[in-house]
Amino acid sequence: MRHAQTADLRELYPILDLVQNRILWLAVTTAPVDQLREHGIQVTVQRLAVLRAVSSRPHVTADEVADIVQSDIGGISRQAVYDSLAVLVDNDLLRRIQPDGSAARYENRVNDNHHHLICRQCARVVDVDCAVGSAPCLTASDDHGYDIDEADVAYWGLCPECQVANSTSNSVESLQQPLLERSLPTKTN
Repeated sequence: MRHAQTADLRELYPILDLVQNRILWLAVTTAPVDQLREHGIQVTVQRLAVLRAVSSRPHVTADEVADIVQSDIGGISRQAVYDSLAVLVDNDLLRRIQPDGSAARYENRVNDNHHHLICRQCARVVDVDCAVGSAPCLTASDDHGYDIDEADVAYWGLCPECQVANSTSNSVESLQQPLLERSLPTKTN
């Protein structure tokens, strides 16, 4: 029953994403203009669309940003999206993370000390605040003279949906195992 509920929820994700994107788009139509101007960055339709895309879907890849932006404003090259992402990252309006074995991802949560939970199976990324105190991971046991201003910590595991999917598939495999063992010839000495 729980697996069926999870599958039903997964079917709703695209619809929920669309609704959330439209709500966020309406809520942030002027904020990105102000952000760009405050950082001395020329305001362009492309940069505004990239900011909206990343705001609507944190931890999004550059290709996903390009797809969102193309559906939002129409014709834009992937190179223009990559260039906009680079400008926005260089000016601390977006943050670029790159979990091992994954494409670079972008988020608009910047200038704070947070980390990420990453699912090994579906690659879902979730923000998690620093474990204890304001920034304990910025105090290295030996800083070797570095002025540390950021720590990149990633927690790896399985998200709740993948845990359910795995437990369901493992249950099916365990039910099938005795049947397979019974059908194998036995070895005699």
